[in-house]
Amino acid sequence: MTAHASTDHSFELHAGALRLALRPDLGGCIAGFWHGETPILRSSEPTELPSARASACYPLLPYSNRIGHARFRWKGQDHTTRPNFGDGPHSVHGVGWQRAWETVSSSALEVVLRLRHAPDADWPFAFEASQYFTLSPRALHVEMVLTNLADTAQPAGLGWHPYFPKRARSRLHAEVAGRWDKDALQLPVRKVAQPGIDGDIAHLDFDHCFDGWRGAARIRDERFSLQLSSSLDRLVVYTPQTRDYFCVEPVSHVSNAIHMAEALAHGLRSLAPGESLRAWMQLDVGVL
Repeated sequence: MTAHASTDHSFELHAGALRLALRPDLGGCIAGFWHGETPILRSSEPTELPSARASACYPLLPYSNRIGHARFRWKGQDHTTRPNFGDGPHSVHGVGWQRAWETVSSSALEVVLRLRHAPDADWPFAFEASQYFTLSPRALHVEMVLTNLADTAQPAGLGWHPYFPKRARSRLHAEVAGRWDKDALQLPVRKVAQPGIDGDIAHLDFDHCFDGWRGAARIRDERFSLQLSSSLDRLVVYTPQTRDYFCVEPVSHVSNAIHMAEALAHGLRSLAPGESLRAWMQLDVGVL
């Protein structure tokens, strides 16, 4: 296993035939993940990556998916954020993907990134986050820790947003229990039973959060047999028919949970000052 800084702004890990390229300065994102020359995730050479949104995977923190209409009420106080996703009215995917992270340490085995956030117009609470990337010849493992640096409790959630290349035989299998249907503004309105996901990506039409995820999600095509596992128990699955990718995102809470009557029952955490939220994600790679 080897590791090296390939530019002033990127870092790579190598293990066997696997190569992982990171761009700490672009939202602490994964620029690319390959087996040999074949992309496992949607991948760009790190010097060619224009933004975190175009990356292979970026972190979701201090919340996943949407905060409806870029405002929320917490502990009796009203707060605003800022719309940050095109012309939509919501705040989306937190602030981690919009900030430069620093490289704390790097070795042939692991890269550690850190983000310190001061209260601003995008998120009103101070926090620190760390990501730990490790690569073996058969798997990528990522851990994330989010710590509340504010002097009051803050709402918190996290996750990851990986993009998978859509190939001719791409297929997804995931054991889930419920699906959150949405309104016209992409906000969840009701949960319905979802007895698992099992089908060709070309025939799936999802842009939903799913509850009750258990076991590894299996992603298979003509090149790879992948297993995506996590300490988190919800998935966001996005299978756009007009794109050459799809997304299977481990997340901690239901989209827009902060606006729900029982936000903590839907996965959002109330982090006390100094308290941390931890999670991990692993992608095991089998080559066909």
